[in-house]
Amino acid sequence: MQHSAGRPIASTRDLRKAYDTGGAAVEALRGVTLSIDAGELIAITGPSGCGKSTLLHLLGGLDVPSAGTVMLAGERLDLLSEAKRAVLRRRQVGYVFQFFNLVANLSVADNVELPMLLTGRSPAAARARRSELLGRLGLGADDARKSPAELSGGEQQRVALARALANEPSVLLADEPTGNLDSGATGEVIALLAECNAAGQTIVLVTHDARVSGAARRQVRMEDGRVVATQP
Repeated sequence: MQHSAGRPIASTRDLRKAYDTGGAAVEALRGVTLSIDAGELIAITGPSGCGKSTLLHLLGGLDVPSAGTVMLAGERLDLLSEAKRAVLRRRQVGYVFQFFNLVANLSVADNVELPMLLTGRSPAAARARRSELLGRLGLGADDARKSPAELSGGEQQRVALARALANEPSVLLADEPTGNLDSGATGEVIALLAECNAAGQTIVLVTHDARVSGAARRQVRMEDGRVVATQP
């Protein structure tokens, strides 16, 4: 589901998140205000522990803020129940985790088809879409029958990307998508993300990798739970 470019598809206002770590509150986000237009490719950068992944989790409805607002595709995520957030995530958000988070006891094919079946797509339509996506990502029918453990890191990341794209989400969120890949696989993932963005997908990346952030049209730098710079 694509939204017209030039309008915010996601935004936060004075977003705050604190975690209770054994009696002491740790502030992960300290008032983040950010607007992301439909069709943007944006990179969130900054040192470890600065709040990048926390921000991505809140944008995707995987967690709720301690204070502030999160908008996604016209919905106030911070006001939705967990069940309604789950429905919105399935329909609007694709999430690529740093360590893939593929289901180990499912085949590659089943991993990619599962999100489509959960949203009511027919098994035949899910198979067709899975085959198309894996083919675009350079994975064939033999790969589809394998378990994730039989694939290389780069191949697993491509499967994770196919799964994230399966329901044609409005927004693709990727947390360190090249964090544990070699330079060749990193280049493949960058090219795939750029292709998805060129087709109209809104993409928000968290990355330490200058090659990845360099592919973004806008970079947002965070430090100590705050946005400290935006380029351009």
